[in-house]
Amino acid sequence: MAYVQSCLIVNIIKEHIKNIVVDTDTECHVARGLEFLEKVGNAHEYRLISIVIPTLNAEETLPDTLSCLVEGALDGLVRDVVVADGGSSDQTMAIADYMGCEVVTSERGRGYQLAAGAEAAKSDWLLFLHADTVLDARWQAEVAAFCASESKNRDAPRAGVFQFKLRDEGATARILETMVAVRCALFALPYGDQGLLIHRSLYDEIDGFQAIPLMEDVDIIRKIGRRRLSFLQTRAITSADRFKRNGYISRSARNLTCLFLYFAGVSPYRIAKIYS
Repeated sequence: MAYVQSCLIVNIIKEHIKNIVVDTDTECHVARGLEFLEKVGNAHEYRLISIVIPTLNAEETLPDTLSCLVEGALDGLVRDVVVADGGSSDQTMAIADYMGCEVVTSERGRGYQLAAGAEAAKSDWLLFLHADTVLDARWQAEVAAFCASESKNRDAPRAGVFQFKLRDEGATARILETMVAVRCALFALPYGDQGLLIHRSLYDEIDGFQAIPLMEDVDIIRKIGRRRLSFLQTRAITSADRFKRNGYISRSARNLTCLFLYFAGVSPYRIAKIYS
């Protein structure tokens, strides 16, 4: 199934490239360039982004995540995609390699993997995205505008996160989304499935993702702080499989328990044992 999905994505890319090649007159390229520069500001202020995706046996979800990045790559926004794998035993790394991603490996655990991916990334702007998350169509316009704006603010650059959305049409999913929105509004505490867009200067200033097996997202958000955190309008649409598999109430309760333990000072290593 994953192989079929990846082949479909390749066909999408080929179709886009074919359309570009067919229309190769100078006017088309100039218009395309001007349209994009209008979105992101002056050319010298614009920065390409690197996307870092941590994976572990993600062959079923990774193709969809990569497919939503195609437009950004074609627009020239995405410089590279780094897949940081924690020891997949399925076709995850083969899919990533086939799609032209840079693949790095690290110890299992999102903290380790995200740190390794950031180290391998080539751009000043880093976008961290989970392997079961898809961004809204035309996400690249808002991301480009945010990068252009914050690149001017070198003394106090902000990081950005997306709006939380589950790929589930049920009422329970809407309730959970509302609860997440309230948590973010009151405590400025998004989780990793909302993505993270951050300039490397700020990432380095706060020492980036810590090499810990769990709670790496809460740790880095606390270091960024409310004042330097911006909530973008683009939705990060995340798979609801884990909630459906474990039950919405049970899964949410476990997440809250882990959060409480973390704030109570329990080691992320002990929390990881509880979580698993």
